[in-house]
Amino acid sequence: MSAWLKDETTLRTGAAVAHHGVDIFALLRDQSGSQAAQVTAAGAAWLAGAAPYPRSTLAQWEERPTAPGVLPCGSAFDVVNVPALFGRRMLEQLWAEGPGSGPVATHRGRMLLFAAPGTAQRLPSLLAWEEWGAGGSGGAGESRGPVPPLLCHGTGDAVTVPPLTCASSDGGPRWVVAPDTRNPWLPGPDVLLWACVRVSRSASSRGGAHSIFPRADQGANVYDVTRRR
Repeated sequence: MSAWLKDETTLRTGAAVAHHGVDIFALLRDQSGSQAAQVTAAGAAWLAGAAPYPRSTLAQWEERPTAPGVLPCGSAFDVVNVPALFGRRMLEQLWAEGPGSGPVATHRGRMLLFAAPGTAQRLPSLLAWEEWGAGGSGGAGESRGPVPPLLCHGTGDAVTVPPLTCASSDGGPRWVVAPDTRNPWLPGPDVLLWACVRVSRSASSRGGAHSIFPRADQGANVYDVTRRR
């Protein structure tokens, strides 16, 4: 299952490029800007591998390289879909004190964390078993903030992925940490549970905390992707 959504955004490559007949891999190699937020040719190949027909998916990308797409979950990756603010705090924990993250995207005010297959099934169970689910108050005397409902997409589900080229500036889907290898490290349910717990425990004391995230008008690369496992 793969599909592409119509998008009229033009390529930001310094010159007009027709959508038809584009060498998508050459285009990805020639991109400039924040490395962490740009898909590489190897990352595009990994994404296409999630579809039942990778060659057809790559052909569709060549036709519409700036269009968002839809890819199935459950084989190459699962996706944990969280509110944007909570997701940003999870990323702060993953990158500041943890192993880093896999690919991450934003779409419609939500953050999509690409995770190891099977995470969508196990993470909700782990949260419930640890009593960290939405509305859970935890152990006696334990200080924590709420863990919002997590939407976990696995086998049988599909998600919208951002365009391979051209970061969206109008609220559309965009990469925060783009796929950059054919074999990306993907966090499992244990790692994402740890991030949720850390965010929840620190929620009440974040008022004066310094964020590693830049302001929206800054294009700084805030992730050292070489740190990932």
